[in-house]
Parts: sequence; structure tokens; C-alpha cells
Amino acid sequence: MRIVIVTGMSGAGKTTALKIFEDASYYCVDNLPPAFMRDFAKFCISRDMGISQVALGIDIRGGKMFEDFSQGLSDLENLSNIGVEYEILFLDSSNEILMNRYKETRHLHPLAKNDLISVGIAKERAILEDLRGKANYIIDTSRILPRQLKDKILNIFTEQSNCGRIMINLLSFGFKHGIPDESDLVFDVRFLPNPFYDTVLKPMTGLDKPVQDYVMGHDVSVRFLESLLAMLNFLIPHYVAEGKNQLIISIGCTGGQHRSVTLAQELCNSLTTQEYRVAVHHRDVDKRLQK
Repeated sequence: MRIVIVTGMSGAGKTTALKIFEDASYYCVDNLPPAFMRDFAKFCISRDMGISQVALGIDIRGGKMFEDFSQGLSDLENLSNIGVEYEILFLDSSNEILMNRYKETRHLHPLAKNDLISVGIAKERAILEDLRGKANYIIDTSRILPRQLKDKILNIFTEQSNCGRIMINLLSFGFKHGIPDESDLVFDVRFLPNPFYDTVLKPMTGLDKPVQDYVMGHDVSVRFLESLLAMLNFLIPHYVAEGKNQLIISIGCTGGQHRSVTLAQELCNSLTTQEYRVAVHHRDVDKRLQK
């Protein structure tokens, strides 16, 4: 039985994540006391409940019960001999975004019912520091939409093939909107010919063939893609050997509309012909075109 423990900062999207898991046919339980994780897993197996995938939402809302988390994980590890395996998904977000979300929803932070929101966030981050270090996957939800969070979760947790195979996420972005915090590798393609200055191509994006043809119609773009592929084919096996499950490769141009989108798509097409799982995301492609 596969157990995904969904945890992280309050306000980072755990409720949304559990709904995504539920839609993906996971049996979901929110706010389960950590001390009950072992008994819950044994119950599902001993009663032959037909449950093979479980998502457990566990966080500091449990108060004193959350203190049993480390022991609960140890108890789950002792069930590996009967086929129980667990992974930890930690959802995080910047303090500023968390504070804004609490202000918008007018909810009280679990650790700041009689104090400032910022104080509660700081307390929670300190409490969860060790748990974050144990996480198999960390998703920063600061700048992603719910549908993007869904894509990330499904890409990681719904593959029926070898789950240990690395998941490569290609992310196009615009430098003017900031470098994605979750990036493992960042490549700057602002040196490539820019379709922005072509009045016909300017309203289009790198998802449109005329833009793709323009960008890849230059020798410098072709040579860069070849060099990038050669480097990644060298790097990725070493990441796999070190046990890395997810690699986020960000490709940026000025606005995240044309060049970065084109290169991310081209890179995706090339990598999907190999053994890796690949997904491509375009963070800024829907933003208004600006110089």
C-alpha cells in the first residue's frame, strides 16, 4: 500500500492537494492524528479494504497530537515487511503569500489565534523545519495556480510505471516576472533572436508554430538546444544515481512568451523520446505581452 503524507505550511494548499489526490482515486483522510497512522494502515490491509493508495493530511492543526509525528513515521517504516511504503509531500509558500492568503480568507492561523499572523507563520516554519528536510517532494505554491499544482501532483503520484524514475519538469518563464524559486537548473535564452520585434509574431507565443519556426530557424538556437541536450544527458543519470526523484529545469527569456516557451517545448519533445518522465509548464505565457 502506498501512503502519501501531505503536510506543510498552513495556507500552502494542503486542502487543494487532498482534493487532487481524491480525484486520482486515493483514499484521503485529513487531520489524522500521527499516532494512528500505523493502526490505520494495518486496518486497511488486514480487512482487505481494497485500498492501495492513501493520502493522509497531517499538520500542526493537530496541536499536541502533532508531536507524535516522528514516532508515527517510525511505526510506518516497521510495516514495510507487509508492503506499506510512505512518501512525504511538503507544500510550502513564501511568508508574504501565506500572509496574503490568510488576509483574503480571513481565517485564523492555527498558531496565532491571539497573535499576529506573521508570528504564527514564523512559529510554524520553525516547528516544521525538520519535517521539511525529510520530505521526498517539496512543492512551492507561491506562484502557481491550482491547475498547475494539480499537474505537478499527478505527474509525481499517478504514474503506474517505476515510481523511482526521475520526473523532469520543464518550466518556461520571464525574467521580468522573477526566477522560479523551485528551479534546480536555470537557463537564460535572452540571447536568441526575439520574435517580439516582429509585428506579426508579437501577439503570438512559443506555442504557435510561426514563432517556433522563427526561433528555431536560427543556427544559434539549434546549436544551443543541441548543447543543452548533451549537458542534460550527462547530468540526469548522475541525479538519478544520487536518488533525486524530481528535476526542475527553468528556461527564461524576457517576458516568458516566445523564446523560453519555444525552447521548453523543443526540449520536452527531445527528452520524451528517452526513458524519462517529462512535463512542460509555461508560467508566464498568459501574461500580457510587454516589452
